[in-house]
Amino acid sequence: MSASLTLVLVMGVLFGAGIATMMERSLTRVLIGFLLVGNGVNLLIYLMSGTPGLAPILGEGVDGSEISDPLPQAFILTAIVINLGITAFLLALLYRSWWLAQLGERGDLVDDAAEHVEDAEETADLIRSSAADDQAVQEIIVASDEEFESGDEELDPSAGAGGREESAKREHDASARRPGRRRP
Repeated sequence: MSASLTLVLVMGVLFGAGIATMMERSLTRVLIGFLLVGNGVNLLIYLMSGTPGLAPILGEGVDGSEISDPLPQAFILTAIVINLGITAFLLALLYRSWWLAQLGERGDLVDDAAEHVEDAEETADLIRSSAADDQAVQEIIVASDEEFESGDEELDPSAGAGGREESAKREHDASARRPGRRRP
């Protein structure tokens, strides 16, 4: 196994700088230190993978001892994905701490008075529209009752002219007694 001395030195510098940076109290520096250590770990896995060889695909005429080990490559890809996930989490923590710092003394408490006023106005509008809908439905029911009653009398041939006048008078009196119906 022959490891490049330059890569070993770079890996050592990444580890040292990353650990030193992570010791700071600032969350931003912890994030940068974590990224440096993650890259150092990737170089360590690469260096420990052994001598480079052929692509890890077995075919005709390829000796198994001449190909490179595919497992360290999979480890490096896994380490990159884990590093990315933890970086995203730390960035979310950074944003949250910045947001809380911008709020000052209020901290995490946000004034909801404006939202309560908006909710109350929306509720009042819904109640008003519901009352208007109820009134419209009541008027439709009354109108359909009147049409039904007048339709029965017109179909009755035994009712004379006097019968029609009496039924009209009864309809008028009945509609005056119904709630929600205005007199014409």
